[in-house]
Amino acid sequence: MTHLPVPHKTLIVVGTGEGAKFYRNAGKNGDLKLQHSKDLEPGDLADQGPAGKQPPDMSAKESMEATFAKILANHLYALAQSHKFDDLILVLDPDTLGETRPSLHVSVTDKIMLELPKTLVNSPTDEIEKSIMAAL
Repeated sequence: MTHLPVPHKTLIVVGTGEGAKFYRNAGKNGDLKLQHSKDLEPGDLADQGPAGKQPPDMSAKESMEATFAKILANHLYALAQSHKFDDLILVLDPDTLGETRPSLHVSVTDKIMLELPKTLVNSPTDEIEKSIMAAL
């Protein structure tokens, strides 16, 4: 089975609506070897709010997750504008991926090589690598 090569320095974001871990591919020659670079925590979401109009029946947890999805999209946009990545892999739980996708700017979506709707934020690095390689 042939996999797409993962370019060196590819940005890999693994997260849920409660936070995200940022990795870089330290592998060479298309190999995938995740190296943790930072975490993005939601912080105090009470004064931010989700993107768009909030449905009246949205729970506080759903509102916080939607707000974090907006924060994540804005953070990725800032990184793209600063030329901090050329290739992007998003590994987000299905709800967060669905919330984040509409908020992503074209400068970010043009760099996405894989969207993986899975909850792997608490998984060991080798399990994340295996899941990504199986999807490519």
